[in-house]
Amino acid sequence: MTLSGNAPAIIAKGGFSGLFPDSSGSAYSFALIASSPATTLWCDVRLTKDSIGICLPDLKLDNCTNIQSFYPEGSKDYVVNGVATSGWFPVDYNSTELSQVSLQQAIYTRTNLFDYSLFAIFRVEDIESQFKSPAIWLNVQHDMFYTQHNLSMRNYIIAISKRVVISYISSPEVSFLTSIAARVSSKTKLVFRFLDATIAEPSTNQTYGSLLKNLTFIKTFASGILVPKNYIWPVTSDNYLQPSTSVVTDAHKAGLEIYAADFANDNSFSYNYSYDPLAEYLNFIDNGIFSVDGVVSDFPITPSEAVGCFSSLNKSSLDHGKPVIISHYGASGDYPDCTDLAYQKAVDDGADVIDCPVQVTEDRIPICMSSINLMDDTTVSLSNFSSLSSVIRELQSGPGIFTFNLTWAEIKTLQPMISAPESIYHLQRNPRYKNAGNFMKLSDFLAFAKGKDLSGVLITVENAAFMAQKLGFSVTDAVIHTLSDAGYNNQTTLQVMIQSSNSSVLVKFKQQTKYNLVYLIDESINDATPSSLADIKKFADAVAIDKKSVFPENQKFITAQTNLVSHLQNAGLSVYAYVLRNEFVSQAWDFLSDPTVQINSYVQGAGVDGVITDFVATARRYKRNLCMNMGNNTPNYMGPVQPGGLFQLIAAPAQPPALPPMPILTDSDVVEPPLPNATLARAPSSQPAGAVRAATSIFMLIAAAICAALLLV
Repeated sequence: MTLSGNAPAIIAKGGFSGLFPDSSGSAYSFALIASSPATTLWCDVRLTKDSIGICLPDLKLDNCTNIQSFYPEGSKDYVVNGVATSGWFPVDYNSTELSQVSLQQAIYTRTNLFDYSLFAIFRVEDIESQFKSPAIWLNVQHDMFYTQHNLSMRNYIIAISKRVVISYISSPEVSFLTSIAARVSSKTKLVFRFLDATIAEPSTNQTYGSLLKNLTFIKTFASGILVPKNYIWPVTSDNYLQPSTSVVTDAHKAGLEIYAADFANDNSFSYNYSYDPLAEYLNFIDNGIFSVDGVVSDFPITPSEAVGCFSSLNKSSLDHGKPVIISHYGASGDYPDCTDLAYQKAVDDGADVIDCPVQVTEDRIPICMSSINLMDDTTVSLSNFSSLSSVIRELQSGPGIFTFNLTWAEIKTLQPMISAPESIYHLQRNPRYKNAGNFMKLSDFLAFAKGKDLSGVLITVENAAFMAQKLGFSVTDAVIHTLSDAGYNNQTTLQVMIQSSNSSVLVKFKQQTKYNLVYLIDESINDATPSSLADIKKFADAVAIDKKSVFPENQKFITAQTNLVSHLQNAGLSVYAYVLRNEFVSQAWDFLSDPTVQINSYVQGAGVDGVITDFVATARRYKRNLCMNMGNNTPNYMGPVQPGGLFQLIAAPAQPPALPPMPILTDSDVVEPPLPNATLARAPSSQPAGAVRAATSIFMLIAAAICAALLLV
C-alpha cells in the first residue's frame, strides 16, 4: 500500500548504528550484511573547515567522537538556528585535522566496546566507493549555520551529486531544498524532513505542524516527506497508542511518498507493542489501511524481517511446527502472572501450552501463583496481611509472606502485581493493567484450559519436600487428584506436562501417572555427563534449560554455543529454553535488540524443541513467518547469529576478561532421595508470621469447646 506499490524502503541510519558507532565502517558494512540487500545507507552530512562533506550523526563532535582527546581546548560557542550552542564543531577543523579523530558510540545505553576499534570518519564519497551500497540517503541540516561560516552546503551537495549517485536528499529546510531542486539529478528524490510539530522551520518561520497542513506546497519542491513516527501513530502521555492520523493517506493523495523516522529497537515505544519492535514496524507497513514508503532505523535487520518475512501474515498462515510455545505464567509480559487475563491472552496469542506453577494456601487449596512468596506477585505488602512477614530460610534468605500463610479467600482479596524483571532499567510492563486480573485455583486453571486451542498444560511443582515436612501437605498428591477430578485422566486432547527442578518429584509422578515429565535445570551449565543424562532419562521426557546454557555470555556478548542441546536430544530428551523475554536489556547484544532474532537463533541455530516465554505473541508470529524452511535461499536477516561473532570484533584492549567455565551437570546434581511423606504440620524454622493468626484460631476453638461443655452440663 505504498505510493509506488513497491516494498517499503529500509534506510539504515548511519548504518547499523544500534550496535556500532553511527556512520562507522562497521556500522555501514554490517547493515548491508545483516539486513535486506536493498537497504539504503543514511549519511548525516556535515562540512569541515575545508568544505569536505563527512558523515557524522550530530552537528557537534562532542559525544560521537573522541575529539576532546586531541583538541581539549577546542570547544566553541555558536548560535545554531537561533539557539546558543556550545561544543566541538566540524567547521573549526579541516579534514586533515579530523583524520586522527575516531568515531565512538554516542548513546550511552549501547555498548562502547567497539569504540576501541578507532573508526575513521568517512567522507560522503567513501560510502559509495567502500560499501557499494545499492542506495545512499544524504540528510542535510543547518544550511544557514554553514553559510555563516562561509561554507556552502548547497554547492557541496550539487558537486557531490555529480560524482556520486545519490538516491535521496532530505532536509528540514525549505530554502535549501528549493535551491537545489533544479540542480540535482531527476533520479534523486528530494524529501522534506519534518521536525517536532512545534518547532519553526527556519526559512519560512512556520511551524512544522502548520506546514504539514499544506502538503501541496511541499509537493512543489519535494517528492516525499520524512516525519517522526509519532506523526503517524501518536501516543498518550502514558505511552499508549492513539488512533492513527491521516498523514500517510494525505501525503499519498498529494502525490508524496512518506517515510517514517526515529525507529530504534532499544528506544522506548508504545506499551501496545509489548517491547516487540517487529510489531511496531508491521503497524506502519502492514496494518491493512496504509503503509509508509520507508522507515529510517538504527536496527535495519528488524524492518528487513517485517518487509521480507512477516508482511501479510494472519492467524490462518501456515504454522511450521517448531518451536513448541510454552507460556511463562501465562502472557506475563502483558498482564500480571498467573491471572485469568494472562492465561486468556496466552491462548489468544497462540500458546501451545499454558503453565501453572502450583502453590498451596493455608486451607490446603492448590493454586496457580508464580511465587510461593506473595510479596513477589501481589500487593500483599500493602494489605492488612503485611504483618505476616517472616523469614523461612528453607525457602529464601529474605522476608516473605507466603501462600500458606493465607487462605484462598484471603488471597482472592489481594491485587495481582505485574512482573517487572527489568525494573532496574526502568522498564515497566503494561502499567495500565499492572494490578488487573484474578488469580486461579489449579482446578479453575484446568477447567479454563479445556476446550481451548492448546496442545497441553504444564504444571510446575516446587518446594514439595518443604510442604511435606513443614506443612504436612503432599503437593504431588494434590496435583494428581485435581487432575483426576478435572477429567484429565480420561482425555487425550490436552497433554499433561509436569515440570520440576527436583528429580524426586518427577520420580513420584512417573510412579503414579503417565504424564509427560519435564526436568528443570535451574542453573546455567555448560554440559552434562553421559551418566547424568542416563539418570534424567529414567524419570523425564524433556529438559528445560536456562538460555545461557545454550549461548554463554560475557558482558552480554555471546562467546560460544555449547553442545548441551544436542547431547540432551541424543539422549532422547526434548529441550525447552527459558525464559525468553522481549525487553532488549534481557538479550545478548548479538540478538540486536530483536526478540525475533533471539527466537530464531535458539530454534534454527541451537535446534531447541520449544521456548518458554513471557511474550507468546512474538513466538507465535515467528512460527508463521514466510521465510521458514527456505534452506540456502533463507535471507541473511533470518539466519541465526554466529556464536562469538561479535565478541571477536572487539579490539584486544577492550576484550572482557575470560569468565570461568560454567559447571557440568553430574549424577550428584540429579539424583535425590525420595520425597518425604507428608507428616503432621509443624512450624517451619523461623516461625511463619501466620503463627499469630493460627494461635488465635486455636484459642477460639478451645473457647468454643469450653462453651459446648458448659451447654452440655
